[in-house]
Amino acid sequence: MKNENRECKNCKKEFTVEAEDFSFYENLKVPAPTWCPECRLIRRLHFLNSRTLYKRSCELCGKGIIAMYAPEDSRPVYCPKCWWSDEWDPLEYGVDYDPSRPFLEQLAEMEKKVPHISLSVDHGTMVNSDYTNFVGHIKNCYLIFIADFCENVLYSNVLANDRDCMDCVMLGESELCYWNINCGKGYNLFFSEDSDECNNSYFLKGCVGCSDCFACTNLRNQKYQIFNEQYTKEEYERKLKEYNLGSWSELQALREKVYEFWKKEPVKFMLERQNANVSGDYVYYSKNARDCYQVRGLEDCRFCQIMTVQPSKGCYDVTEWGNNIQHSIEAVSAGEGANEIRYAAQAWPEVMDVEYSLWTLSSSHIFGCAGLRNREYCILNKQYSKEEFEALREKIRKDMDAKPYVDKHGRMYGYGEFFPPEIAPFAYNESDAMDFFPLSREEVENRGYRWREPDPSPHKPTIEGGDLPDDIQNVEDSILKEIVECTECKRAFRMVPAELSLLKRFGFPLHRKCPNCRHKERMARVNPPRLWERTCAKCGKDVKTSHDPEKKGVVYCKECYQEEFV
Repeated sequence: MKNENRECKNCKKEFTVEAEDFSFYENLKVPAPTWCPECRLIRRLHFLNSRTLYKRSCELCGKGIIAMYAPEDSRPVYCPKCWWSDEWDPLEYGVDYDPSRPFLEQLAEMEKKVPHISLSVDHGTMVNSDYTNFVGHIKNCYLIFIADFCENVLYSNVLANDRDCMDCVMLGESELCYWNINCGKGYNLFFSEDSDECNNSYFLKGCVGCSDCFACTNLRNQKYQIFNEQYTKEEYERKLKEYNLGSWSELQALREKVYEFWKKEPVKFMLERQNANVSGDYVYYSKNARDCYQVRGLEDCRFCQIMTVQPSKGCYDVTEWGNNIQHSIEAVSAGEGANEIRYAAQAWPEVMDVEYSLWTLSSSHIFGCAGLRNREYCILNKQYSKEEFEALREKIRKDMDAKPYVDKHGRMYGYGEFFPPEIAPFAYNESDAMDFFPLSREEVENRGYRWREPDPSPHKPTIEGGDLPDDIQNVEDSILKEIVECTECKRAFRMVPAELSLLKRFGFPLHRKCPNCRHKERMARVNPPRLWERTCAKCGKDVKTSHDPEKKGVVYCKECYQEEFV
C-alpha cells in the first residue's frame, strides 16, 4: 500500500493517508478517513464540553444541579447519584432498527430520549467539589476540568495529582503553584511555562531542575539566577525584594517585561521528553506516537490529543483520557481499560467492542447505543443474542454506506465517519473546540456548526474589576461579598474563600478578569494542535512545529537545542 493524497470532504484541503495508516485501518477493519486530521479533531471536540456549565434540575429526583447541558436542551438530565442508580433502565428506550432510514438519524432520535448524566464525574470519589467536570478523586476543588487526584485546586484544566494550586493549564504532580502552563513536579512555582521539577521560582520558561530562580529561560539545574544572570544567594534574596508581586500594576508591568525577554530566547521545536519516534507537541514518555498533542505514555498511536493518564497503545484519533485504552479509533473521553472503541463518545471503564455509541460504561459488543451500563450485544438500546447482534451489526454497517446520513450542509456520513457535529448536544462555543480553534459566531456558522449565544449574567456587579485594591495587602475578607465586573467581557463574577486564601498565601493581587477570560488568556499561550513547516534557526534543518511562523520567534531543532541548553 502506498501513500495516498485525499481532499478533505469538509474543508476541501489536501491531506495524506500514509501506507502505515492504511495498515492500521485494515487491522481494525474500518475505512480510511475522508476528513483531514484537523477537521476530525474539531468534529470530536463537538462532543466534549468540559467547561460550560449551567443550572438545571435533576429530572428524576428534582434537586437543583450543575450540568453541562443547557437548560433548553430537551435531553433528560439526571444528577450523578440518580444516573448511576437502578431507578431507571436504558433498555426501556430501545428501538428497532429501520433499514429505510439512515442509521445515524435513528441513533440521534433515540439518544435525545435517554437520560444523560449532568456531569462526567466519578461522583463516589469526590468531596466538596460540585463545580467541576470530567474529574475523579478530587477534594475541595472548584472550577477544575479534566482532572484526577487533586485537592484544593481552583480554576484549572488538564490536571493530575496536584494540591493547593490555582489558575493553571496542564499541571501534574505539583503543589503550591499559580498561573503555570505545562509544568510538572513543581513546588512553589509561579507564572511559569514548560518547566519541570522546579521549585521556589517565578517566571520560568523551558527550565528543568531549577530552584530559587526568577524570570529565566532554558536553564538546567540552576539556582539564584534572575533574567539568566547569576547571583549569590544573598544578592538573589536582596534583588528579589525589589519586585512587588503583590501589586497588580507592578505585576502586569513585570509580566510584559518577562514575556519580551522570553521571546528573544530560542525554543525547542516541540515540547517533549523521554520519547522515541514522536511528533506533535506536548508529548511525553511515548514511543511511535506521531502527530499527537498533550499526551503521556502513548505507544503506536497517531492523531491523539489530551491523553493525560498513561498508558495508551494502538490508537488513532482518540481525544481525552487514556488510562490503558487500546486498539481504538475516533473516540472522545474514552479510557480505563477500554479496548476496540470505534466512533464513540464517553466509553469507560473496561469496555470492549463499542461502536457508534455514547455514554457506554462497563459494557461490551455495543453498537449504536446511549447510556448503557453493564450490558452486551445491544443495538439501539435493544438486547440481542450474540448471533443476532453480529448479523444485524454487519447489515447496518453496509446500510450506512448505501443510505448515509446527510447533514444540513450536504456532508455525508457513511460507515467510518464520526458523529455529525449537528447532532452533538453542545454548540461549537460550548464545546472544547472553542478552546483549541477559537472562532467568531460568523465563522462558526459559515462552517456549518451551531452557535449558542451565552445567557446574560443574572447578577449585577457591585464593583468594577479596575477598582479592586491594587495590592493584596490592602484586601479585606469583605471583598468576598462583592460582585466584580470583568474588565474583559464585562460579565459578573465572585471570588470564593479558597481563592482569596491562596492569593494571600502566595502574596499575589486579586484578579480583574473572570475565570473564563483568565482561561482564554492562558490558552492563548498554549501552542495549538497544528503543525507548520519551519527551519531550525541554527542549522537550517527542516522541522514540523506548532510554533506559528507568523508569531516569529527563534525555533531550534532537537539536536541544536540539546547542544546549547541541555
